[in-house]
Amino acid sequence: MGNLKLTGTRGTRVIKWIELLCRIPEGQFVGQPVKLRAWQKAEIKKIYDNPAGTRLAIISFGRKNAKSTMAAFLLLAHLCGPEAKYHCQLFSAAQSREQAALIFALAAKIVRMSPDLREVVVIREAKKELFNAELNSVYRALSAEVKTSYGLSPVFIVHDELGQVRGPKSELYDALETATGAQAEPLSVIISTQAPNDADLMSILIDDALARHDPRTVISLYTAPKDDDPFSIATIRKANPALGDFLNKKEVMTMAQKAKRMPSAEAGFRNLVLNQRVETANPFIRESTWMSCGDAVVDDFGDAAVFGGLDLSAVSDLTALVLMGKINDKWHVKPYFWLPSDGIIERSRSDHAPYDVWSREGYLETTPGNSVDWAWVANRIKQIITPLNVQKIAFDRWGFRFFKPQLIDAGLHEDAVTRIFFEFGQGYQSMTPALHALERFILEKKIAHGNHPVLKMCAGNAVVHQGPTAEIRKLDKLRSHGRIDGMVALAMATAMAEGVEQEKPPSYQMFMVA
Repeated sequence: MGNLKLTGTRGTRVIKWIELLCRIPEGQFVGQPVKLRAWQKAEIKKIYDNPAGTRLAIISFGRKNAKSTMAAFLLLAHLCGPEAKYHCQLFSAAQSREQAALIFALAAKIVRMSPDLREVVVIREAKKELFNAELNSVYRALSAEVKTSYGLSPVFIVHDELGQVRGPKSELYDALETATGAQAEPLSVIISTQAPNDADLMSILIDDALARHDPRTVISLYTAPKDDDPFSIATIRKANPALGDFLNKKEVMTMAQKAKRMPSAEAGFRNLVLNQRVETANPFIRESTWMSCGDAVVDDFGDAAVFGGLDLSAVSDLTALVLMGKINDKWHVKPYFWLPSDGIIERSRSDHAPYDVWSREGYLETTPGNSVDWAWVANRIKQIITPLNVQKIAFDRWGFRFFKPQLIDAGLHEDAVTRIFFEFGQGYQSMTPALHALERFILEKKIAHGNHPVLKMCAGNAVVHQGPTAEIRKLDKLRSHGRIDGMVALAMATAMAEGVEQEKPPSYQMFMVA
């Protein structure tokens, strides 16, 4: 390796070294010498020929564009190539053992296929390590599933598929990035598809890089604009630079047609193939479909029968009451929301929702203190429903035995509470028919919600969790990224309005015995 003389810029030397000594580790061209494409060369030059010097490089495109193979090439260039140094630690980091093992396996295959690399690199299969004895440098694959060691001092890190991290923090990412302080010129490379949400770590890093705050951060984001036709070849190509080359065009177009036929597959296609920031979980309703029911809501229900759903919060979460009454063959929806007044700014930031603005504009009300004051909410509910012809209000069983005395203390007679409020389970048995009814109301444009912003947020966040079959469903708060309380309350209100039974009564058959 030491006899190999490479000239040119750092980027040019890395490119020449990869093409001279590395082999393609898998796929239809396995074993052949590497011939980097123009876009791959441009990415390498962007990283290594940055006049400011690169500390962090982000490359994001659709899946199956050889992200892991590119990562393996760069790792080897730092372990035993033109970027190699004495006594260095190199790491690849992934969220799962399987993903971490993938990069190691690719790098090991490249070493085994190259006579030159085999001379200097020892493969330690059990430890998922590659060791350069000549330089006393080592590469190791790490996963988030293994307890992080804080005794590391990396000079080069590849973060593979960081888009899989949910939320703004990753212990493994933080441990590695904060461990580079002892190095003069550390380099971290993130190669990943996008994360689904703005609040996820990958999205935060991409947005910061696109803002160009730090000249030592470089980014290449291959993504399809959300306004483009998601199923056209021109759109798909924007997120997949290898399309028609080593990325099978026919296979990708087959996936596109499947996503076009099946809306439940569209979100995953947009995120993984088009590299769009789209939640891959199964959304309950599309934004365009929800907005099509945004007709203005009447100010007064009058004598119309009113039905409702009440979703009580835990301590400081959103509490929602949604009422609906049928006027002129359309169900008019009126939602009410409550949050604690203390800490509303912090809650707005953490939830990425302008609660403070909505509070000032009257779209949600705040209760005194730093937790939801149920007595205060009970008084407001009493004020809201007293003038109305309320028939039924469904409530989540959780917490209602504590809330019922608050309603009575607010002035509602116990008989009225018993007559109006009905327990409603949140499992498949109750929510499946409720969601079917609500879905039908929306698709047939039988409701008017007036584009209430808090309810719209809940609709956008609502994710469906399927049971044993696709027909059995419920809304899943744990899988939803954001508050969905308003949609839970709306589903329960719809169930009451439609007379959906939470529990079917037992059926009997009569037999005549001679």
